[in-house]
Amino acid sequence: MQSQPAQAQAPAQVTEGMLDGSETTGHPAVDAVLQSLANAATLAPADQLAEYEAAHQVLQETLASIDR
Repeated sequence: MQSQPAQAQAPAQVTEGMLDGSETTGHPAVDAVLQSLANAATLAPADQLAEYEAAHQVLQETLASIDR
């Protein structure tokens, strides 16, 4: 008996509304990260790196907490 292949889930789409704060993902931590990334776009490139690293860390922690 062959097992059924898992259905591929469509990738999440980031919309302009999520980036400008007029639309949310429904997850407060993810929404805060998206807002911080939008704010980082106004910083000098050297200052953006710290914001991107912080956003990456929060998203990793958020995903890890979902698995628990």
